[in-house]
Parts: sequence; C-alpha cells; structure tokens
Amino acid sequence: MNKLQKSIFGLTTLSILVACGGDHQETETEAPKKEIIPAFDLSQIDSSANPCEDFEQYAVGNWLKNNPVPEAESSWGSFNIVHDENEIKLKAIVEEATSMQAKKGTPLQQVGDFYTSALDSTKVNELGIQPLQPILDQIDGVTNTQELVEMMAETRKHGSGSIFGYYVHIDSKNSSEYITYLSQGGLGLPDRDYYFPEDDRGKAILDAYHKHIAALFTLAGTDPATAEQQAKDVVALETELATRSMNRVERRDPEATYNKMDLAELQTICGVINWEGFFKAAEIDVTKVNELVVKQPDFLKALNKSLRSIPLDNWKTYMKWHLINDMADDLSIDFEKQKFDFYATTLRGIQVMKPRWKRALSKSNGTVGEQIGKLFVEKHFPQESKQKVLDLISNINKVFTERVQRLDWMGDSTKIKAIEKLTKFTYKIGYPDEWEDYSSVEITSSTLAQNVMNMNYFEYKKNVNRLGQPIDKKEWGMTPQTINAYYNPTMNEIVFPAAILQPPFFNADADDAINYGGIGAVIGHEFSHGFDDQGSKYDGDGNLNNWWTDEDRANFSERTTKLVNQFDAYTVAEDNHVNGNLTLGENIADLAGITLAYYALEKAMEGKKDPMVDGFTYQQRFFLGWAQVWHTNMKDEAIINLVKTNPHSPAKYRILGPLTNMVEFDQAFGCKEGNMVAKDDLRVTIW
Repeated sequence: MNKLQKSIFGLTTLSILVACGGDHQETETEAPKKEIIPAFDLSQIDSSANPCEDFEQYAVGNWLKNNPVPEAESSWGSFNIVHDENEIKLKAIVEEATSMQAKKGTPLQQVGDFYTSALDSTKVNELGIQPLQPILDQIDGVTNTQELVEMMAETRKHGSGSIFGYYVHIDSKNSSEYITYLSQGGLGLPDRDYYFPEDDRGKAILDAYHKHIAALFTLAGTDPATAEQQAKDVVALETELATRSMNRVERRDPEATYNKMDLAELQTICGVINWEGFFKAAEIDVTKVNELVVKQPDFLKALNKSLRSIPLDNWKTYMKWHLINDMADDLSIDFEKQKFDFYATTLRGIQVMKPRWKRALSKSNGTVGEQIGKLFVEKHFPQESKQKVLDLISNINKVFTERVQRLDWMGDSTKIKAIEKLTKFTYKIGYPDEWEDYSSVEITSSTLAQNVMNMNYFEYKKNVNRLGQPIDKKEWGMTPQTINAYYNPTMNEIVFPAAILQPPFFNADADDAINYGGIGAVIGHEFSHGFDDQGSKYDGDGNLNNWWTDEDRANFSERTTKLVNQFDAYTVAEDNHVNGNLTLGENIADLAGITLAYYALEKAMEGKKDPMVDGFTYQQRFFLGWAQVWHTNMKDEAIINLVKTNPHSPAKYRILGPLTNMVEFDQAFGCKEGNMVAKDDLRVTIW
C-alpha cells in the first residue's frame, strides 16, 4: 500500500464466524446443503451488561471472555479468524503450485518455487549470512560519503532502506503526473519517540533494541565485543536522525510534507550529496527529475551535517545493520528468531513463533502476493458479490450527497465542491482488470533470500520507471487476498479486495442490517476518508487543493477538535492514552462511515416491515453487526505499541467511540443516560 492510502484496518488481519454443522444427514435425492454462516451469533452477547453503559461488553462480552489472545498472536479478534480461514485457502493454492511442473515464469511456477524455498529450513540454515555477504563486502569497500549514499541506493534495490527514503508517486498537486519524493528514514525502532523514552517500559525497549543489534551482528560473524560497540554506534546515529525527524502526527499533514523544489535547491539544503550522482546510482532518469517533493527539508538539512560529522565507519556499520535486520526473516532460523524476539515479543508481546508453513505462507504473500492473488480469485471470488457491493456503494453515495446538502455548518459553495468530489469517486472491487507480468523475475526453489531480493528489485524498478509515464489508473495497492480496504486521495478512489467480501463484513445470506453494519460501514469509512481532516484537502481530481471557505474549514475544525479530545481521554494499558490527533482521520472515517451506513440502511428499509431477528430490531442488529466486526482482545505490549504508532484507535474504542456520538444508537437501545450517551455539548456530528 502506498504512503498516501488510508485503510480501514489498524490490525493486519480480520475474522469470520464459522457455523457448527447440524446432525441432519443427506438422502440420495437431496442436494448438498450450503453451510450457513450466522449473521450474528447470539452466544457473543453478555446479557448481564447494560448496552447503554458499555456496548462492547453487551454485544460481544462473552466472545471476549471466551477468546483470549493465543501465544503466537499479539491480538485476537474477528480479523484474525478471517485471516486463519483465508490461510487455509491460500495454503491449498501454494501447495498445489508446488506439486505441479509449471512453465518457468508463470504464476504457478513462481508461487510454487517461492513457497518451497521459504519452507526449506535446511537450505536457509546451511546458507546463514551468505546471501548477504556480497552486499556486506560492497559496503565495507565504501571509501567516501558519496559512495555511501550510492551504496544505499543499491541496498534499497534489494529491499533494505536506510538514511532517507525515496520513491516515485503521483504528484499531490498535479495528479496527472508522477514525481520523485524524498523523505526522512533511517530508524530501526517503530517511531522517533522510542529513542527518547520517558518511562520504564520505553527505557527497557531501547535497551532491548541495543541488545538486538549486538546479537544480530554477532550472528553475522562479528566478535561480541565489537558487536557491542557497533550497537552503541548504531543507536547513537539513529538517535541523531530521530532528533530531526517529524513525529507521526506531523507526518499526517499533506501540506506540511509537500515541499517542491528543483535539484539546485535540493543541492543547497544537502550539499554533501551529489544528487545527480545519487539518482544515477538509483537508476532514476535524472533528466526527468526537473522537480521533486522533499517531505521533510529539516531532516535533510540535519542529515547534511550528520554525514559530515559522523565517522564514515559508523555509517557503514549502520548500513550493514539495516541490511541484516531488514533481511533477517529470510536468513537462517537464528537470525529469524532473534528478530522475532525483539519486534514480536518485546514490542508486541507475542511469545511463540508461528509454525514454519505459516511463516512461509506469509513470506510468499508478501513477496509473490499478486501471483498468488491471480490464483486466489480464480477459486474464491464469487462474481455476484461485485454487483451487490456496487449497489451498497451507490446507496451510501446517495446518502452522503443528501447529508452534505443538509449540513447546517457548511456554506453552499463548499457543498457544491464536496458533492462534485463525491461524483468523481471511482471504485475497484475484487481484483485488478490487468495482472502484472512477473515472468522475467528469477524465482527458484532453493534460494529464499535471493528470491526476495529479485522480487524487490523488480518492484523497485517498476516504481522508479514510472517517472515521465502516464498515470496507471488500473494499479492496485493491495492484493486480492488482502482482508482490508483503502482510499487513495490522489486517485480519489476506494478499493475493496476480494477477501474482504466475506463475513463478518459481507454475508450474502445475512439480513440487510448486519451487512450494512459490516461492509456498509466499511464502504462509508472509505468514502469518509475523502472528507477527513487530511483527505478533505484533496479535490475531486486528486489534487492537494483547498476547496473550502475559511469559515467552513473553521466550523469543520471545531467539530474535529471535539473528536480529538474525546479520543485523547480513552486510557489503555499502563495509563497510556489513545492519541486523538494521530487517530483523527480514522476516527472521523469511523464516525462518518457508520452514520452513512445507518442511513443507507434506513433508506433500504423504507416501506418495509421491520424483520425482527432473534428479538432485535433492524437498527439494533445494525449496531450489533458493527461490534462484531471489531471485537478484539489485545496484549498490553501490542496495545501500547498501537497507540504510539498506529493511526487507528484500538478496536474497543472503534466500537464505543462513534456510538457514543450517535443519537441513533441511543434511540435503538432506549438509552437516556449512561457512558454510551454523550452530553449534548460533547456529542460530535460531522458528516
């Protein structure tokens, strides 16, 4: 997913409710019965709880009690269960590919051989650090700063980033062209703030990171004493980079991170690098780099000083560290285990590694994912789902348009622009119309790390070669088997991969209430990203272009500030708080998304009798469907890491936060007072 896309899920996986089979046996004349997945399983409900006090506990409290987080996971919720169901399908696909003698360069051959190489622990253990040794030797041979940054371009081609970031993407202020972006980078910890800990947990993490660096260098063949010093040098260097790095809240602002300049200006702010030489080494056509966007100029100014003041040997050590760390999962088990111990156990509380086949499948999905996706949709995407989702999209678009027209805080000129943007939304559902041709990539059954580097180079070249080319409107930022959805502001599009079109998000056998509370709210969420605090800065053509009057923007900010304050007050483990500014865009999208879906359901129910199911009205089932999507248990380490680094709020507050603002929820459950009923002066209504 590119850096501008906004997805609905802060977690990486989703869930499904699997129905239990009955005792009925088929007769010879009966057709096989289709397994019916319950739209909402009543066993989730904790009827002892008051929905007006804690709707999460009421709606899914029993599920939370009966589904603790497994040792091999950092969280467990509906996301994870869907992910596990999906893995069974994908495992069958890759295992079938391994058993076939497919033509070289075809998806079957590449998927089968890559999965085989990822499963082959004997071979990767035998190779150890060897796959990286030629690149490590090249780093050792660097003799000056220019060679260093040009060497960084070489490691970037293989999939290892360091020092600063660069990529080619749609120009945010001219969505008809691609442009080169430069950004801050160079950190091995999840965020700059981890280098400046203020509590015991933060200090322990920084100390564990130091030990992790030393351990990986030791595994790579460095003597322990030297590895210890190298770890100190890396942490010191990264701390200096972190000092001048933007934090995650600052990086959300597309205007603050859009600083267009030409090569001469770039050369002025960071003159220690010969930028023409760098772009040549990076295989970017310098004749097409007439202008570029520097996302954090202050970072490059500070980097200019750091490259002059920090010894070259320290930079070489740092670059080798990033290469080893970035590739550790594709090396022998001791490297993989060491990386797991820090990034999974220390940072997210996961105690046990998943079995080899699951790790191999994950690597395959991350490397040859589109080839797997082509095989996936041939087997598992029902075409009728596409039209049903398009119908939901149409209904929600109509509701959004109607609600914009009735807004009392927005003036007519801004309303016209908002509706114009809505009319220009485009949609991608299921899978790409055209599949990428990967036939030129060398994939073999015995070279995992080299396979990964070969695919990384192909993707790298595809990215940098965009410069000067027409915008690829057919490109997807996710594979079809990804259980997620996203909004891309520079294309003004929303995208729904095939894998999300299953329960609990979408269930062809469910009543409208559950589907609108699931996939309907997902659709509304993605629509709303075009109108959140940052997405609203882009116009209908995907350009960063102010279409608001000052008064309307001020009215919008007044409402979003109340939402920031609401989420700032939510407390998680060890007295950490949700960051209302970091999560603002997602919180706006959740609130707007479920509101739009609710009124789209009301429109769908016009003139119909309420089909009460299991004693619940359709409005009540709508909110039960929302809770079912988000029910999740999380380990303390994971939830603390999430609130520090993730633009999505914890799942608990994705259930509770939007609903406390909705009078529609109060009416559905007859709430007059309670924690779920916000005071009128605190209630947030935006879209």
